[in-house]
Amino acid sequence: MSADRVEEVERAEEVGGVAEGEAVATMTAATTTTAATASAVRYYSVAPGVRLNVRRGPGTNYAVIRLLPEGARIPIYCQTPGTNVAGPYGTSNIWDNIDDGEFVSDAYVSTGSDGYVRPRCSF
Repeated sequence: MSADRVEEVERAEEVGGVAEGEAVATMTAATTTTAATASAVRYYSVAPGVRLNVRRGPGTNYAVIRLLPEGARIPIYCQTPGTNVAGPYGTSNIWDNIDDGEFVSDAYVSTGSDGYVRPRCSF
């Protein structure tokens, strides 16, 4: 809540206004919005038995920067087209952004779809 809003609530309470309820409603709305944003991040399973390469960019021409262990679950923040890769879930040119500057091929991630499931990345 902004400092101006806090002062407005305090003034209204001094005058006997209904600002106390408004303050609760404002804080509840802010909490609900934060919870909705946090729940928007969903985790997806990497194909069983696969140790997946994490690359610096959306393609096999980018350097491998780490390896995900078998049974890994990953967040997908955005997706972008890149190199075509054949994997357990078909052939795909979709690459999943799992962290800042970290990408994995969607052909190895169980998203339940052959298409985009998250917004396109904007670089």
